[in-house]
Amino acid sequence: MTDRFALASPGCETDWLSDPVHRAYLRHDAARQFSFFEASCRPAGGFWTLDYAGQPLRDEPQELHTTTRLVHSYALGKQAGLVTSDAIIDQGMAYLWSHHRDTAHGGYVWALHGKHDIVDARKLAYGHVFVLLAGASALEAGHPDAQRLIDDVWAILDRHFWEEDAGLLCDEFNRDWTPFSSYRGMNANMHGVEALLAAYEATGNEPFLTRAGRILAFFIGRMAPAHGWRLPEHYTADWTVDPDYAGNPMFRPAGTTPGHSFELGRLLLQYWDLAGRPDCDMQQSARRLIDRALIDAWDEKCGGFAYTVNFDGSVDNPNRYWWPVTEAIGAVATLLKLDPQPIDHAWYARLWRFADGHLIDRARGGWYPELAVDNSLAMSQFKGKPDIYHSVQAALFPLVPGVSRMSSGLAALAG
Repeated sequence: MTDRFALASPGCETDWLSDPVHRAYLRHDAARQFSFFEASCRPAGGFWTLDYAGQPLRDEPQELHTTTRLVHSYALGKQAGLVTSDAIIDQGMAYLWSHHRDTAHGGYVWALHGKHDIVDARKLAYGHVFVLLAGASALEAGHPDAQRLIDDVWAILDRHFWEEDAGLLCDEFNRDWTPFSSYRGMNANMHGVEALLAAYEATGNEPFLTRAGRILAFFIGRMAPAHGWRLPEHYTADWTVDPDYAGNPMFRPAGTTPGHSFELGRLLLQYWDLAGRPDCDMQQSARRLIDRALIDAWDEKCGGFAYTVNFDGSVDNPNRYWWPVTEAIGAVATLLKLDPQPIDHAWYARLWRFADGHLIDRARGGWYPELAVDNSLAMSQFKGKPDIYHSVQAALFPLVPGVSRMSSGLAALAG
């Protein structure tokens, strides 16, 4: 089968999700990604970060979100029948329990190097919700240690990170749970929704769904409509918007991040589906959020999305990363499954054509993570290909028929 996407679906502009050639393309891209990232396994445990060619970047630390995302991704691949070995799932689950897990203070440290050297001992909500996601996906894939991991990290999230009055997750502590900062942010909460919904699907425990709904109610029910459907990222300790905050240029950039609107819009639809599709405006809110981000951030001249925009919709950081494109694909595919509009079909085709032409490494597998404004490869924020998580989900989400219960959809694909 050809790798050229433009040839994979000739003239098909209205129903790509059901086009068998497009679906074969998606499976092929996912399979190449899984094959490429098999080289992540370190002989001594844990994972390497890989360069463009799939060789280890030996000086890079082992960060918690990398460990957990590999477990999650390969658990999805196993359920889809695209991964036949449990090696990465087993290695990641073992490393989470034996290395990231802090036996002295509880919780999971952010970054390690070598066998036991902790290079960043902070306890971050962002990292802990990915531990929950890894556990939930591993449970769906039948891993024997998954429930233990879920129980452990859920107790930590509940005790240290959950703020009951606000109905939100706070962000960060030192290793011993003393305060690190008063920062509050959307990013950890958004991925918290992702993990909580996955945990609900895996276990059926109602508190996971309830807390996901409370987080969504704050950001999409209150913040989004109050700010023109652009989501404020940064907040003070009392959850007041902090519009002038600028932190880590990747994880906490200034302004608003359209890629997060794609993710949160899709997650709202997943929640709505799991909650029994109540008669409310969640579908409309998700579409407003997704449409606003598409319009604000898409570069009409070169394609791709500006990474951040200001609250007035003007571009702040014009550089393009792979993950907003992947999240837009997942969001638009979800809209197409529920209420397909002609504009959704056009966006879906546009996104995949851009990805195929500029982001997908057809020779070796995986996606390039970063482009400059002229679509040339750039490495200002990333070394190599940092993870499989965003890009493999872009290939898998459109393949399953539903907007929730992804595991059952993947199992049907495998069957």
